[in-house]
Amino acid sequence: MPATIFLIVIGWGGLFTLFITTLPTVWPRWLFFFLAVFAFTGTALPVVAFLNRRFRSTPPPTKPVVLRQALWFGIYGATLAWLQIGRVLTPSLAVLLAIGLALIEFLLRLNERAQWKP
Repeated sequence: MPATIFLIVIGWGGLFTLFITTLPTVWPRWLFFFLAVFAFTGTALPVVAFLNRRFRSTPPPTKPVVLRQALWFGIYGATLAWLQIGRVLTPSLAVLLAIGLALIEFLLRLNERAQWKP
């Protein structure tokens, strides 16, 4: 819970401050993406933790795994914003990007499951 509150306050509070006080030049734009990852990760963290608790897996996910899974949502949201700024984002590209990130997470979890621990 403290990580969720920290990420939400820094992310969404920083984005609010960024929108109110700056012009869209180069450095504020990079700060936007950085804060967007924080904001989306903090927002997704309770949902991901609930889903991991609700649907058990073997081995059970540790706290870093839950944070990594929430971080994928943050990266996904910031990437969609970046593609939209360049007017490149299409629905099919968004779906393919989501499938790619889900596949990466699936392979990471598969690797964790395959580790031999006596």
